[in-house]
Amino acid sequence: MTPLSIPFLGAPPRHAHATDAGADLMAAEGCVLAPGERRLVGTGTKIALPEGTLGFVVPRSGLAAKHGITIVNAPGTIDAGYRGEIKVCLLNTDQHEPFEIAAGERIAQLIVLPFPPVEYVAVDELPDGERGERGFGSTGREALKEA
Repeated sequence: MTPLSIPFLGAPPRHAHATDAGADLMAAEGCVLAPGERRLVGTGTKIALPEGTLGFVVPRSGLAAKHGITIVNAPGTIDAGYRGEIKVCLLNTDQHEPFEIAAGERIAQLIVLPFPPVEYVAVDELPDGERGERGFGSTGREALKEA
C-alpha cells in the first residue's frame, strides 16, 4: 500500500512499527500533572492533512494503564484545514500520584483516516433503525442477556 504523504513542521509523528495505525506525538515541553489535573500540552508539531482526511489524537494505552494518563476529549479531532500546533489535553486520573512528563516523551498517538463527503438532507421522518430511539445504555448488559 502506498503511504499517504503528510507535510509537517516541527517534530514528526512517528510510527513505532510499520504496521501501526497510530503515530506517536511527543511533548514539546516538560511539566508535572498533579493528581486530577488536566493540562494542554504542546507537541511542537504542525501538519497539513490532505482534503478528505482527518486526524484523531488518542491516548497511549501504556500511559493509561500504568499511570492513569488519558486525553480529556479523546479522540481529539484535527480537521484537514487546521495548520496550528497539535496540542493534547492530558488528564491525570490517578487520585494520589503526580505524573511528570519530560520534553520528548510520547504523550499521544495520531491516527489519520479518510472520510467521505457528507451532505445532510432534511426529511419528514427517518427510516426505522434496529435501536430506534433507545439511547445510552440500550446495548448494555441487559441487552446482551436477551441475545
